[in-house]
Amino acid sequence: MKNNKFLISGASGQLSKEFQKIFHERKIDFAAPSEEEWDITDFTKTRTIINEAKPNVIINCAAYNLVDEAEENSKLAHLVNSQAVENLARICKENKIFLVHYSSDYVFDGQKQDLYVEEDMTNPLNVYGKSKLEGEQAIKECLSDFLIFRLSWVIGKGKQNFLYKLRQWAEKSKVLKITSDEVSVPTYTENIVNVTLLSLEKGITGLFHLTNTGYASRHELARYFINRMGTENIIVPVSIDTFKTKAKRPMFSAMSNLKIKKTLDIAIPKWEESTDKFIRINDYTD
Repeated sequence: MKNNKFLISGASGQLSKEFQKIFHERKIDFAAPSEEEWDITDFTKTRTIINEAKPNVIINCAAYNLVDEAEENSKLAHLVNSQAVENLARICKENKIFLVHYSSDYVFDGQKQDLYVEEDMTNPLNVYGKSKLEGEQAIKECLSDFLIFRLSWVIGKGKQNFLYKLRQWAEKSKVLKITSDEVSVPTYTENIVNVTLLSLEKGITGLFHLTNTGYASRHELARYFINRMGTENIIVPVSIDTFKTKAKRPMFSAMSNLKIKKTLDIAIPKWEESTDKFIRINDYTD
């Protein structure tokens, strides 16, 4: 690990920021050009950035993850989540660079009514999910060795996560309506980074589901978070149909992390434990 040079895309995103923080702490050599410096959809610029950085490993944290906006910006979603990923894979193949990429639970339709495993059939319901699945397929077709991790409900430092938005809502309104029939796994960025780096150390390859342990509805997560924050908001359970969103979402997209746990012989914290740590680190208490 110490001998590797890492190149991280999506520098301003919550997952990329967690990688940068941990790399600094562990004194690991890396580059993380800003989005202004590195537009991942620019193939020529991408090649130039990679040639200059000379990485052994690329960690692709760049993504178009605005699920509802993707319905109207399908071209951009596919450009970032699929075509740019294919370009990365091609350059990695040419230069013998190892690629780590992150996908989503939204590649599933939520009809299984059980935890999804890696071998389950995919059937995305929206543009975002389709674009993420196409990114996975592009890597598999181009590379023989890679790591793809499917994530869900990522929570980290930044504004593009449910808990940040929930905190903003809680400050503006005492009563909050939160869906009780939308279920997945809240997953903390620190756990994602730690498992990714251990996977690289162990030399494993392939497709894995990387989530915290357990699962929750949006309503359960919201109640847990508000309780830990110590505020007196009332969290009302409602159906997902209450909100007229542009994108259709899977109802139960919770994934099993058993394969990665067995492969690495590790335990991954429950989502409640990691949410507690997230709250402590960000001082999300009154």
